[in-house]
Amino acid sequence: MKNTYETTLITVWRVLIGLMVMAAIFVGVSIHQMLNTAATTNVVSFSGEGKVLAKPDVAVIDFSIVTEAATSKAAQDANSEKSNKVTNFLKKQNIDDKDIKTISYNIYPQYEYPRGGVPRIKGYQVSQTIEVKVRNLDNVSSVLDGVVTAGANQVGNLNFKIDDPEKLKEQARELAIKDAKDKANSLKSQLGIGLGRIISFSEGISGYPEPMYERALSGGVGGGGGPSVPSGENEITVDITITYQIK
Repeated sequence: MKNTYETTLITVWRVLIGLMVMAAIFVGVSIHQMLNTAATTNVVSFSGEGKVLAKPDVAVIDFSIVTEAATSKAAQDANSEKSNKVTNFLKKQNIDDKDIKTISYNIYPQYEYPRGGVPRIKGYQVSQTIEVKVRNLDNVSSVLDGVVTAGANQVGNLNFKIDDPEKLKEQARELAIKDAKDKANSLKSQLGIGLGRIISFSEGISGYPEPMYERALSGGVGGGGGPSVPSGENEITVDITITYQIK
């Protein structure tokens, strides 16, 4: 009888302890949810903008060599001859090998369509597009004129860029953060609030389009000392948002 009583008592205590543990867990979860809700609802956000202007230090030029011939091999051979002349010219302008690269190379059959007959291949066209970086901006005009004289048929997508924009992005980010914090310090007294810890941060980076030059040529004729291509300035803009918990 005594053993039955003790067993029942132990069972009751176990049930009570289990209920107490569950209640403690429930209370802990509820407090955690309330704290999270307070942290995400009692907040205020401030935006900031930072802009940095800088002169470009590199020009990136895309140009194409387009050649047609009766056979694929003849078209490729003729294209390679012009490509070599263009490459040799670029090297004479003190442009490194690493700054000259082929970005596309295509061979297209050319068809003729006799009236009432079956289309047949009349020849082949080879198109090679080369990208070159010109680091001495004083040479951009002469490079544009020279690649055409050497054999390029089309010149397009001249972009003036900043070769390493990361340092400028950091400067713009610092200005944006300062702008947001200045707004926060100014407005917290006006709003009558206290600012706690930062609970979120977001960032966006943008810039104005670079100048672009496009030119299509027939016959590969240059001359005239090259075009005038002012590089202007590039702008990097960083927009940030800082969200504070309200005390």
